[in-house]
Amino acid sequence: MFMAEDVLAAIRDLAPALRERAAEAETQRRVPDTSIKELEDTGFFQLLQPKVFGGRAADPLEFYAAVKEIAKACGSTGWVASVVGVHPWHVALFDPRAQQEVWSQDPKTRIASSYAPTGKVTAVDGGFRISGRWHFSSGCDHARWALLGGLVTDDEGRPVDMRTFLIPRSDYRIDDVWDTVGLRGTGSNDIVVEDVFVPEQRALSFGPVTALKVPGHEINPDPLYRLPYAGVFTTTISTPIVGIAEGAMESYVETTRERFRVSYGQKVAEDPFAQVRIARAAGDIDASWLQLSRNIGEMYALAQRGEEIPMALRTRTRRDQVLATERAVSALDLLMENAGGNAMRTGPHTVQRAWRDAHTGRGHAANDPERALVMFGQCVLGMDIHDSMA
Repeated sequence: MFMAEDVLAAIRDLAPALRERAAEAETQRRVPDTSIKELEDTGFFQLLQPKVFGGRAADPLEFYAAVKEIAKACGSTGWVASVVGVHPWHVALFDPRAQQEVWSQDPKTRIASSYAPTGKVTAVDGGFRISGRWHFSSGCDHARWALLGGLVTDDEGRPVDMRTFLIPRSDYRIDDVWDTVGLRGTGSNDIVVEDVFVPEQRALSFGPVTALKVPGHEINPDPLYRLPYAGVFTTTISTPIVGIAEGAMESYVETTRERFRVSYGQKVAEDPFAQVRIARAAGDIDASWLQLSRNIGEMYALAQRGEEIPMALRTRTRRDQVLATERAVSALDLLMENAGGNAMRTGPHTVQRAWRDAHTGRGHAANDPERALVMFGQCVLGMDIHDSMA
């Protein structure tokens, strides 16, 4: 069995190759197959997978540290690795029969997702029939299953339940529509389903997930699967953005050491204002990662002790997650404003690509600052929290 620290070491060794393929990922509008295979060979995709199916059920901090390293090398690859890599954690919450369907034949099976409930769901005997189009499924070309969100309604069309439906690749098609200014290499295409039956065991309600009482606990007792969905998934979105910013900072510093600004007749490295920008940007990036890792670490420690994860920590995790994204994007703005005209040329400029990638990732629903921050404020003020994403 591979060890998580071995995975991180292998990813650091792989980083130069991922960095070299960043331009290729942009051109192809998807992560190159070679990169996915090399990440698979490190054991990365099985870090959060249940032990019963050959996974590590690792400390989540080990997973996020690995994601950050990947994103430093290539933002699109880091984003896809984070999103696809967290799905084994979610599938581990499903009915054991569903887990068997996914992993019994191939423990290295990958899963994509699109959680916004944009399709039509109809309850039928033994399960559901679903149809529709789901957007922004990052890395879907590299997956054989998909997790799709859907609203279950009553006879009068009123929503009564929110579920996630687990669907095999044979039951959906991928519509290639992803063409953006940032995160171009994520291949976040649409998934189209046409009147497919989904058995009950492959439809997981958000109620039990939020209450941390799910059928998957029957075979997956590890503390990893006692963490709140909202904290795990939103950190999955913020971590690659922080990694993108950290990688851009390293590239910016390396380039700035040699840059000469003709307008002022001096090396940029000697400019005190450039030095201040570096300090501010580095501080924001460090603060982002320190808060993300602190909160996940505290939640995991409570889960290991079998203790309840309080709402105060859950809302703080959401607060710091959106602020981590905000700080990382602001840090990149500081760097880009002082990167010079060459950084604006069309082409594979590292800081420019990072800037585009981070701003695109900022638009993800998990990074809505007002929604997350209001929950923290309500909690501090002693009010009840009714948001399922706390």
